[in-house]
Amino acid sequence: MKIVGVGYNGMPAGCSDDEFPWGKEGSSALDEKSLYVCHAEMNAIINKNLADVKDCSIYVSLFPCNECAKFIIQSGITEVVYLSDKYSHKPKYMASKRMFLAAGIKCRQFIPKREKIEIEFTTNNNINCNKTL
Repeated sequence: MKIVGVGYNGMPAGCSDDEFPWGKEGSSALDEKSLYVCHAEMNAIINKNLADVKDCSIYVSLFPCNECAKFIIQSGITEVVYLSDKYSHKPKYMASKRMFLAAGIKCRQFIPKREKIEIEFTTNNNINCNKTL
């Protein structure tokens, strides 16, 4: 397995996080983040380090929404591995499943073997990073 791209939820290039809403609720739709934010799936596909991601798998924390499903299908990704499907009752996630099924995209839930992974960073004063090998 090789990582060919990573993604994050964020505003499009040139759109400052300070100038656009990050909340899910606002006085109008224009005051909610959903119209502006790029989801992690989109960023991972666009910012890949290969010519294409055809036949790759995408690993996501939440099952993809309908907009991300379109990107995933169009990019040639063949498998979606997700951690949570907590929004499965909402129409945009039902639409994703329908599109993935029609496009032959395999979807499976990742079930962790451990509740958490902990990484501890310690310093070792005996290591000389300036030493030539």
